[in-house]
Amino acid sequence: MKKINLLLLASLCACGLHATEKDYDYVFFDNSRMEKNYFYSRADYQSPSWVEHSDHRLPVSSRAASPGNSLALTYRSAADGRWTAEVQHAPIRGNDFFRKGEVLSFLISSDAPLDVRTLPEVGIRLSDTTYTDYVRIADYLAGERQGWTRVSIPVERLGLRPTDNQKVNRLAAVVFRQGVADDADHTLYIDDIELLPSQLPSIALRTPELNQAKAYERHIDLSWTPQTDANFKYYKIYRSLDGTNFEPVGISRPWMHRYTDFLGSVGTKAWYRVTAVDYALNESEASTVVSATTRPMTNDELLDMVQEASFRYYWEGAEPNSGLARENIPGRRDMIATGASGFGLMATVTGVDRGFITREQGVDRLLRVTAFLEKADRFHGAFPHFLDGTTGKVEPFFGNRDNGADLVETSFLMQGLLVARQYFNADNDREKQIRQRIDRIWRNIEWDWFKQTPDSPFLYWHWSPDQAWTINHRLIGWNETMITYLLAIMSPKHAVGPEMYYTGWASQDTIAQAYRKDWGRVPEGSMYANGTTYFGTKLDVGVSNGGPLFFVHYSYMGLDPHKFTDRYTNYFENNRNIALINYRYCVENQGRYAGYGKDCWGLTASDFAWGYQAQEPVSYHDNGTIAPTGALASFPYLPDEAMAALKNYYRNYGHFLWGEYGFRDAFNLTENWVSPLFMGLNQAPVTVMIENYRSGLIWKLFMSHPDVQRGLKKIESLPRK
Repeated sequence: MKKINLLLLASLCACGLHATEKDYDYVFFDNSRMEKNYFYSRADYQSPSWVEHSDHRLPVSSRAASPGNSLALTYRSAADGRWTAEVQHAPIRGNDFFRKGEVLSFLISSDAPLDVRTLPEVGIRLSDTTYTDYVRIADYLAGERQGWTRVSIPVERLGLRPTDNQKVNRLAAVVFRQGVADDADHTLYIDDIELLPSQLPSIALRTPELNQAKAYERHIDLSWTPQTDANFKYYKIYRSLDGTNFEPVGISRPWMHRYTDFLGSVGTKAWYRVTAVDYALNESEASTVVSATTRPMTNDELLDMVQEASFRYYWEGAEPNSGLARENIPGRRDMIATGASGFGLMATVTGVDRGFITREQGVDRLLRVTAFLEKADRFHGAFPHFLDGTTGKVEPFFGNRDNGADLVETSFLMQGLLVARQYFNADNDREKQIRQRIDRIWRNIEWDWFKQTPDSPFLYWHWSPDQAWTINHRLIGWNETMITYLLAIMSPKHAVGPEMYYTGWASQDTIAQAYRKDWGRVPEGSMYANGTTYFGTKLDVGVSNGGPLFFVHYSYMGLDPHKFTDRYTNYFENNRNIALINYRYCVENQGRYAGYGKDCWGLTASDFAWGYQAQEPVSYHDNGTIAPTGALASFPYLPDEAMAALKNYYRNYGHFLWGEYGFRDAFNLTENWVSPLFMGLNQAPVTVMIENYRSGLIWKLFMSHPDVQRGLKKIESLPRK
């Protein structure tokens, strides 16, 4: 999702749920990727009672029921005092289908023998800031209480009815509070706080087939054969550093058949085995043991590593029926994002060329993708933002007004399809079929229809089949939508006039000026051209001081900015200057955010702790959140600075930031937070723009298309006034 789409979310109403999605568990806590304290918690007390906290957040403990950690609740309950500690449900984009919640379940343990009389009470805070009834934990303990003990409380005892998908998001936090006032210190470890059905799934656990341990500089990737029955709880990963003594180090959910173990050192040998665990915490037999040893890596090898891991999002993480990209992982499993899929096609071409997969594998994937797209919902040839990957039907994820064409996401998809068309150029039936399908899709997009009226100077972003132009959003630069205007001008059948580049994208009229001033909050750049110097760098084009970095990534993954100059600027130079301004802003770090500096920079759109935001190098759009894609997709513009960031993110932050599909979407060291997500719009720019830096491959392919060449010549032929 893009900056302008963020402005639409407030006006889009709740969407209907069309896909038959697989259920997630409604989890309040299973593990924290960050040490020290847990971001999604809140602890308070009134003396003489007390509860331990750091910045009002609960400490994280290395003790764990499901590795690698738990929450430590250390408290003193005294008469005339009080304490509370809540564990909040962390919102995960697209996780909106859940198992029926009939029981509040969590595991507890303690250092000393457990005296149930001293245990807290527990309840749930609702999203409207009211609370359920509270109950005594001691009333729900059963059986042996050695080690970890499960507590299961029917939600009806809290005054709730069993939850469903529509009601479960009302449950905002599990709250522990003072019970019996014995005026003594106690420490309780709490893990796996979640809502579960009253009848837990029961299956015959199968031993995982662990296939490979592949070592890199500071981590080892494990992979196993996926189990088709996903009705167990998780895979449990064991590691040994001597080949004999194994300790649990992590878990992996059933939808992921990989695990990344970040060891943090070079030359370390580790042995691994994996089990499957059900909801009753029964464990399968352990897999066979595999081992690997971390090793030194050159800069080129590090680039290969990052490119391949990010590419894997679109290869292994694709929706299986369509072969296209999910919006984010974890997230909606049946829903594909068309724009992210276009980026993923460019990453797939890179994967073939780098040898991550074979050409035949790439051909198989493109045949599946193009067959799906030809049958999927289109509106005047344009695709919606989201499609159900199982049916090809539009998925109005952002609300019922977003149930039709999205011209910008279509342009991102088409950019990738044209690259694939040029790459799969062999004279055989399979690759010919790919080219023919892409040609048909390309020719049938009615770019000119999205003018809304014949005399419109602008293209429009959305169209709904039952609400027409209700969103009514004009496409006006400077932002990520340049590629939309260029493809509309390049179209072989439904082209708009090249003059729309200047009347629409680079418009000078009062509507465009007001639009730019509104989101830029400053007059600089309101006329499209800017001319101001920021941090010692002159900016030719851009609102404010350039905006978030995805503005210089999304339109230029296929389009080579070296080879595009309009009457205002050359876009490689302009994009480089925007990246340099962003870099220098982070180095200067006027906001005093933790981590910012020469090897930690790049403000762009990404996941954030409570939603999705576009970070920019201005104080009012910067909260300390860094997305690795910001710097890494800027390799063509600032290669030395990008490499410094890559090494820092991997070597110093890899223990929480590096994962199965490369770097996680974003992190905030000031808030001690990291995203659990990998994002479809952010993983591919890393793979593709690193490739453009290394070989220029994707730029060369896109620019070689005859329609692209003709379209650029049309714009270049316009008067330079």
